[in-house]
Order: sequence, then structure tokens, then C-alpha cells
Amino acid sequence: MTLTIRDIRPDEFDALGQLLVQVYAGLEGFPSPQEQPRYYEMLARIGEFTTRKHARVLVAVDEDLLFGGVVYFGDMAEYGSGGMATTLTNASGLRLLGVAPWARGRGLGRKLTEACIGFAREQGRAHVVLHSTEAMRVAWGMYERMGFQRAPDLDFMQSALPVFGFRLELPEA
Repeated sequence: MTLTIRDIRPDEFDALGQLLVQVYAGLEGFPSPQEQPRYYEMLARIGEFTTRKHARVLVAVDEDLLFGGVVYFGDMAEYGSGGMATTLTNASGLRLLGVAPWARGRGLGRKLTEACIGFAREQGRAHVVLHSTEAMRVAWGMYERMGFQRAPDLDFMQSALPVFGFRLELPEA
């Protein structure tokens, strides 16, 4: 496998959107598309994040096979979550990480996260922020192994769903 992490192409917007809807709808304990239709509409239209200032949608691909993706925010004002995360300065964030069920266990989520951390370092950011839910406990372990720490000050409620903040402090270069 020759995996590449790169910016999404417009012809991949729909495929990544469909993949993310499948991934999130398949999470046990995560709200269904019927319970949170606006959230799933956002996932389906993932390509729209490419129009936000300082945002990038990254994909993990092998030739033309799409394995997963993530959205990187170089400016937290564009992050779009609840809570206080959007008010942070000198921070970047990542959201909506998803890897195809058939491609899990290959380190793709880690590679996508590392790419976002690399962009944050290039921009001289002090930390990287992300959010997760109880249904995403497997990802929590990965984030913690990568150095992210729980940040209760970034927690918020999305309707009735508790959303938990994480922060990775980046040492000065």
C-alpha cells in the first residue's frame, strides 16, 4: 500500500462525505442521522469546509482508493464547535476524522492526525484542539498516545450529547 495524505480534490467531496456519514452512523452510542440530521448533512457536505479561511480537508488515499479524511482548522474561529474552542488564539484544530471500517487498524487515523499536527507546527501554533464523544473511545486512546490530554474547559453539549475536549501542547520550535 502506498498511502498518501493530501488535500481533497473536488471530485472526492461526495465520496468522503458518504464515507463519513457511514462511519459516524455506525458508531455505537452516537446519535443517528434521524436524531441529528444537521450534523449528518454537514458530514455529507464535507467539501464545503474547503471554502473556510485557513481550513483544509485532508484525505488518506492509495491511488484513487479513499480510506478516510479529516478537517484541519488553522484558525479556531472557523472551527465551528460549541463551547469556548472557537475563542482560542494561537491554536489550530481538527474535526470530523473518519476512517473506513474496512481500513481500520492500519494507523490511518494517526497519519491524518499527524498531518494536522504538522500544519499546526508550520503555523507556529501553541496547541492543537479536537473534540470527541463516548462513542469514539477507540480514537481517544489514539489521541492520548499521541500526547493529547483531556481539556474539560473545552467540553460542551451538542443537544443531549456530551462532547469532550482534548488539547495537544506544542513545544516552541
